[in-house]
Amino acid sequence: MKDLLNVNVSGARIDAYMATSVSGLSRSYASTLIGEGRVLLNGLICKPSQKVKVGDVIEIERSAPVMTDILPEEIALDIRYEDDDLLVINKPQGMVVHPAPGHYTGTLVHALLHYCKGQLSDINGVIRPGIIHRIDKDTSGLLIAVKNNEIHEKMARLIATHEVVRRYRAVVHGSLAVERGTVDAPIGRSGSDRRRMEVTASGKPSVTHFTVGERFIGATDLSLLLETGRTHQIRSHMAFIGHPIIGDPVYAGKRLTYGLVGQALHSTELTFFHPVTGKEVHVECELPAYYETLLETLRAKSRE
Repeated sequence: MKDLLNVNVSGARIDAYMATSVSGLSRSYASTLIGEGRVLLNGLICKPSQKVKVGDVIEIERSAPVMTDILPEEIALDIRYEDDDLLVINKPQGMVVHPAPGHYTGTLVHALLHYCKGQLSDINGVIRPGIIHRIDKDTSGLLIAVKNNEIHEKMARLIATHEVVRRYRAVVHGSLAVERGTVDAPIGRSGSDRRRMEVTASGKPSVTHFTVGERFIGATDLSLLLETGRTHQIRSHMAFIGHPIIGDPVYAGKRLTYGLVGQALHSTELTFFHPVTGKEVHVECELPAYYETLLETLRAKSRE
């Protein structure tokens, strides 16, 4: 579905203008669409903060089902924390977080609608109930979902101000020259391939800290801490420093996959202070089977 807007005011942010001009479109969802490169301002990719003026033309691509198409599905969820306001799920590799073109059933949203009996926030639009942040389809691990709009706004602020600590594990190609380091490089969407993010001077500030956990012949297991949370941040940052994640179909090119069907990237820890109770919530989860199998394969290879 595409929307075409002819701007009739000047000085408004494009995300705010979209939210007031398109029925059912929140400012948060408008910002997400812009970040995904699905909004063009006068034919060009733009930023949520960009100002519009009279005569501008906004093209919006919303190729996704509406809420009436999303039916609850009884799909098992690995819930690692839950209270009256939110829950933390250990998402398996291969599960899509919300409906999108080509993925109209079997998503985490479908499972949440069934488990929470529809009691989820709706701030992020009709196809993303309960979703305040996401991880890629082939990234596994911990993800927060929220049950009402009040907690959604509070948790979104915590994420925006980097008060939710997110730790990951990743196995990358090659041997890093240092034991620990930081990639501080702005990320924006690629102008030539919408699937990719890339380091670019016009991108958003992005910071990833990494520590070497285990070295193998031709590969390294890393622990990573996100200081920011951009789309594909770890994947694009690792590729930028010449060590793409093993199995990554977008950033690792034709490198050896060791039989993986997606990137070896797992969200292992989430820590934050609950915005309602004020208590610290700390959730950890073990490495999934595909990740452990990869580590054993690399260890065996390194012993040869």
